[in-house]
Parts: sequence; C-alpha cells; structure tokens
Amino acid sequence: MRVLAAMSGGVDSAVAAARAVDAGHEVVGVHLALSRAGGTLRTGSRGCCTIEDAMDARRASDLLGIPFYVWDFSERFRDDVIDDFINEYRAGRTPNPCMRCNEKIKFAALLERAIELGFDAVCTGHYATLIDGPEGLELHRASDAAKDQSYVLGVLNAEQLAHTYFPLGSTPSKAIVRAEAAERGLTVAQKPDSHDICFIPDGDTRGWLAEKVGTATGEIVDRSGSVVGSHEGAHSFTVGQRRGLSLGTPAADGKPRFVLEVRPVSNTVVVGPKEALAIGEISGDRHSWAGRAPSETAFDCEVQIRAHADPVPARARVDSGVITVLPDTPFEGVAPGQTAVIYDGTRVVGQFTIAHTVSAVPATA
Repeated sequence: MRVLAAMSGGVDSAVAAARAVDAGHEVVGVHLALSRAGGTLRTGSRGCCTIEDAMDARRASDLLGIPFYVWDFSERFRDDVIDDFINEYRAGRTPNPCMRCNEKIKFAALLERAIELGFDAVCTGHYATLIDGPEGLELHRASDAAKDQSYVLGVLNAEQLAHTYFPLGSTPSKAIVRAEAAERGLTVAQKPDSHDICFIPDGDTRGWLAEKVGTATGEIVDRSGSVVGSHEGAHSFTVGQRRGLSLGTPAADGKPRFVLEVRPVSNTVVVGPKEALAIGEISGDRHSWAGRAPSETAFDCEVQIRAHADPVPARARVDSGVITVLPDTPFEGVAPGQTAVIYDGTRVVGQFTIAHTVSAVPATA
C-alpha cells in the first residue's frame, strides 16, 4: 500500500518508516512544520518540530531512499492546538495539547491530505497496536507498557484507525528500537526523546501563559471561602499543584495545601488538604469511540486520566451524550479539561474531555 510516514525527526518515527519500507510498502516521508518561527532550535530533549528535527527527518529519509517533503501546518496548529490551549486555560481548564495535536493535526489534517493524494495510510512512530477484532479494527495498548501511547491516541475514531499504521506497537522495548536504528545507520539512534509542551520549549508554561493571557491579582481561598493568600493570575495554577502557592495563612492542622479548583470568572483559586483531591465522579460530553461504540449504556471498564497514570477500574454510563464515570477507587487531582480514556482490558474503547468532577470528600467548614 501507499504509506505516508509522518517523520518528526526522532528515532521512533524513523524506525517506523524503515519498517514500512521493509514491509514492501511505497513510502513517502513528510515532516510537519508546526512553528511560525522557522529558525527555532532544539534544546536537549525539550520541544520538537524544530529546524534540527526537520533536518534529522530528511537525513533519515535519504538513508531509507524515500521521497521527503516538509508540509507547513503551522496555521492549523496555531488555530487548533495553541489557541485551544490558551482558551482552555482562560476557562480554568487544564488541556492536553498532545491529544489535540493527534486529534486535529496528525490524524485529521495530515490524514485528510494523505487520502486526497491517494495514500492508503499514515504511518507514525507511536507505540500502540491495531488488531482486527470480531466487530472491526481495534486500538490496543503497546507491548511495551512503559512506552505505551494508546492514551494520547484515544481521540482517534474508526475511520481514522482504518488509515493508520503503527509499526512499533509490538516492539518489546524502546532499547530495541534504538539498537535497530543504530544498525541501520540512522543518526537519530541515541537522540533524546522530546518532552514537555513542544511550543513552550523552555518548559516555563506559567511564564508563557502569563504573556499570552496576562496577569490579574486574585484571591486564594480555602474550602470554606476564607481568604488565605493571593495570586497574579488563576490561569497559572492547576488542580493538584502544591508548589508556588505562597499562602499567607497556614492550615489549622499545619499540613500542606493543594490547588483543588480554579475559578476563572472570579479569578479565584481554591486550596485544601491532599485528601480533598480525591474525586469520586467525573463526566463530560466531548467524546468519541475508538472503533465500535459500547453496546450497553452502562458498562464496566478501566479509565485512565493522564498519559502515565495507572488505569482505574470503574463503571461508565452514557446518557444523552454525556459520559459519567464512577471509579472503584477515587481518582486523584483531576482537573476539568483533562482527557479520560476508557479501556476494556488493553483495548481503547473511547475518550471524553472531563467537564465536571465531584469530590469524594465533602467540604467542611
């Protein structure tokens, strides 16, 4: 088949493209230019999609003997990922830009163009597995639990899965991928993995948001509403945060306090004890199914609320387009805006954006 290999400039996408070539597919490499700052340089393992990454992707393509192109998706990335990130923080939510990038860029904009050009599938270096199930294609966790990326792929729907190709999903470890890259002569064999938010390469999310959203002094209150401190912008706080609160009034029990809630309308941050971070119910209405939808409106499952969190056994219910999840044991530190991915064993069932949370610990005066 004709395969468009999305090449980030890292070792995973390079080896994925190489395996697609070995499998006999007609492969073309493409690097997505997502930044308007064309001269952006990479610093260690921070960020991605820089000019150096584009050069690494080109060198890998040349070694593999496949055509290579750079496509400018910077405007779409700005609109669908960066602006969404800013707007979500303005609304007091904590978004996951990698989820939006997969949903809107890599498996929407890129896939749409690939299909228009006659490609059968988009190949990426994600660690996830596709399995032909009894009722259609299924998305499953990767063999390497430490590298599994099925969570960030939970936004893919059945049509998108039908045109994706994950050559690394059954690889037992990242070490094997690096060794294979070295054997192939790929210069990215020992290149560090990227981390943090790619469009904030220095890692200073708080400072970046302050520049984009602005600062405004507001109150920090406890669960009873008593003022215990002040801040320079509610957008710079996330649920579960402990550091950087600078509270003027200590807790009565002397224990540390954590951010429990961000209220953007009143520019207020609510803090409380660690046990108050326990969440007994989450719900949301922005959802999609990775393949077939559940046959029942209520079903047992496992739910993961962060890319590297442990899945939690739960009971999910779908009612009028809203998904509500009751975990067997409370989630900890859940913020509206996060993505909850639903699993049935290793299979990804679907996902939704968390809009509401209910504490498992009642507030006390």
